[in-house]
Amino acid sequence: MPIKNRLSEMHAEITGWRRHLHQMPELLYEVHKTAAFVEEKLLSFGITDITTGVGQTGVVAVIEGKTNTSGRAIGLRADMDALPITEATGLDYASQTPGLMHACGHDGHTSILLGTAKYLAETRNFDGKAVLIFQPAEEGGAGGKAMCDDGMMARWGIQEVYGLHNAPGIPVGEFAIRSGPLLASSDEFEITVTGLGGHAATPHEAIDTTLVAAQIVVSLQSIVARNIDPLKRVVLTVGTFETDSTASNVIAHSARLQGTVRTLDTECRSQAETRVRRIAEDIASAYGAQAEVNWMPGYPVTVNTEAETGYAVEAARAVSPKVSDNTDPIMPSEDFSYMLEERPGAYIFLGNGDTAMCHHPAYDFDDEAIPLGCSWFAELVERRMPAA
Repeated sequence: MPIKNRLSEMHAEITGWRRHLHQMPELLYEVHKTAAFVEEKLLSFGITDITTGVGQTGVVAVIEGKTNTSGRAIGLRADMDALPITEATGLDYASQTPGLMHACGHDGHTSILLGTAKYLAETRNFDGKAVLIFQPAEEGGAGGKAMCDDGMMARWGIQEVYGLHNAPGIPVGEFAIRSGPLLASSDEFEITVTGLGGHAATPHEAIDTTLVAAQIVVSLQSIVARNIDPLKRVVLTVGTFETDSTASNVIAHSARLQGTVRTLDTECRSQAETRVRRIAEDIASAYGAQAEVNWMPGYPVTVNTEAETGYAVEAARAVSPKVSDNTDPIMPSEDFSYMLEERPGAYIFLGNGDTAMCHHPAYDFDDEAIPLGCSWFAELVERRMPAA
């Protein structure tokens, strides 16, 4: 496996950074210690073009190649935040913060990009600028959008952008990617049904919101079954159903439903919202109740552009003989999608082996994947901006 020799030499050092970060998980935009650690390491590599506070707590650093005649700039992104999960790994470097842990491998992603930074700062074997993006708040905070809204792409002249994510279930040493939709959009909705509360013995004097909401739950499933093209993927889930009463002899005055809609198609995303609103409002009206729908747009579909996916595959095949270039898309969401809406680029899965799945309390990033991730990032820079 042709991992870059210098990165193999750095493996133990980068692993040490990763395990240090694993012990100090931070949530969303509150990644102050992590961002400070990143800045400290970048400075120690001799990198001086560093900007903090991008998208609140993000860090952007620039490494120039030996030459910069190409005028090109390639963005490489890693996320830094953790999750509100109590760790159950039993590791000697487990989280030192009760109730928080790196359960999605962002400690690994950050360390991989730091390792790439050290390598690129030492070698500078390219013609252009590598823009390193350390992002906060991927786990529900839309930190990628915040950095884009801060003008990141234009401020640093980024022309292409690339990211990676570890993938439990894919063997260490393998990569997986596809052109087009790779991860789903994720929107949330809340439906509040208001009727007329009453006594369970006199339902004719009430408007039963439990009945109305139940009809809405069942009918919402018809969106995927009967409104969406069966060749396209949509997942609609009602996750909570609450009424304003817990008594068995009360007809609730109001009921509340919460759920999510995920899809790999932007047209289906819009269609689903329209149908959720129509079904909820019309069913409620038919029973003499009212339904208010609060639609909360989340992350867009993560769409890899065709040419850049090809470049990502070439770089991966330079690192590993095992690269799937037509992996199945999956339904989790990812806010790297905002960056891909602004610039062409690609997102790739890096094998994490036979570990617990992401967001599980027993999950841990596999440190054997580190030199592969670093080598992939470095290959992208050196191939997309070859030395003059």
